[in-house]
Amino acid sequence: MKIAIIGSGWAGCAAAVELARGGREVTLFESARALGGRARRVEVDGRALDNGQHIMLGAYAESLRLMKLAGVDLRSALLTVPLQMRYAPGSGGMDFIAPRLPAPLHLLGALLRAKGLGRDDKMSLARFSTTARWMDWTLHDDCSVSELLLRFDQTPRLIQLMWRPLCLAALNTPPERASAQVFLNVLRDSLGASRAASDMLIPRADLSALFPDAAAAYVVSHGGKVHTGAKAASIAPLPDGRWRVDATGAALGDGWHETFDAVVLAAGAHASAALLRNAAPHLTGLAELLDGYAPEAITTCYLQYGTAVRLDLPFFALLDDPAQGHWGQFVFDRGQLDANQAGLLAVVISASGAAAQLGQAELAAALAAQLASVLRRPELAQPNWSRVITEKRATYACAPGLRRPANATGLPGLLLAGDYTAGDYPATLEGAVRSGVAAASELLQGKPKQR
Repeated sequence: MKIAIIGSGWAGCAAAVELARGGREVTLFESARALGGRARRVEVDGRALDNGQHIMLGAYAESLRLMKLAGVDLRSALLTVPLQMRYAPGSGGMDFIAPRLPAPLHLLGALLRAKGLGRDDKMSLARFSTTARWMDWTLHDDCSVSELLLRFDQTPRLIQLMWRPLCLAALNTPPERASAQVFLNVLRDSLGASRAASDMLIPRADLSALFPDAAAAYVVSHGGKVHTGAKAASIAPLPDGRWRVDATGAALGDGWHETFDAVVLAAGAHASAALLRNAAPHLTGLAELLDGYAPEAITTCYLQYGTAVRLDLPFFALLDDPAQGHWGQFVFDRGQLDANQAGLLAVVISASGAAAQLGQAELAAALAAQLASVLRRPELAQPNWSRVITEKRATYACAPGLRRPANATGLPGLLLAGDYTAGDYPATLEGAVRSGVAAASELLQGKPKQR
């Protein structure tokens, strides 16, 4: 069975690995030169950077399983730290870190030892956890995260220091318009599960090397093909039930096309919509649904200092305050993750539409000034080099009650795979991987069907 997978993001790579493992002949198409889609390596001034700094969770079971299957050494590829939300001392934040105790004692220990939270804040957090567990982390009717926090009587300080940054990091959508149910799903599988599930996993390698490159090698080793710089121009069903894929790219030559038994559309929602619209008239409604997703951006600013510059922790949370030019939400010390990047700091802004409106030089200067002020290190105001990278369509806005399609399209042999498909998770690496695995499972069962 020959299967085409269009798009080498984490969903496409997950589908490719699962199908190759199942004995299918896989051909992976990627229009860019680097694998990884919206979580990939980029080359800037001779440096290998990411188009966005990410944190994974111990709860990302499918991602970790497939990374290991593809030959990734998880211990060397990821830095594992306990659940934490740690602000720089004296910055007006808090210091919350879970001890290595069995669940739920690790959360109780973190709460008792937390600094920067008052008694009301701690009681508020305990009440949230207890109530969410009692509700089995499920809402009868979805609402915004802000409304959920109001219902649970969360204190303004806890919202500012804990819930808002967690919501932005997990859903890439501000709490006032983010889905409370999806937020609870993430908390259920991390805070509400085993201690290891709540661990935070920080990539040491670039995002392409972390999984997509290994996935491509796995596909090739199992008899498949990987075409980079190859854009799928169209897909079309054939009378015999197979699919024709037309693609363009320097390596393919003019007029390239091939016939496949099935196709997995694993490009972004908007790119997949264009292919669906041309594939069959009755898929227009599905294409319109995908085109209707509102994009959310993620911005990462890289600041290079001397190689001796090092933070006290691998990463800190930051209090963002755009009115004062403080846009950063987290800062990562890349030198503590990769010795070859000593002195390189990465500042992350989720849901960064407003920040991205600034010029690159202006935003980089503002973020450097923020670090100098918050970390009380004046030298950080003057980096030797900087670069701002904004992924404008990093995710979709994860709104309450958002309609998300199944993997099956209704046409035999044509499936969707992407972080936007129906599932518990928002547009995270794990959400994408789970979707890719689900699409592959339907094909491995031999007869794709609507869920």
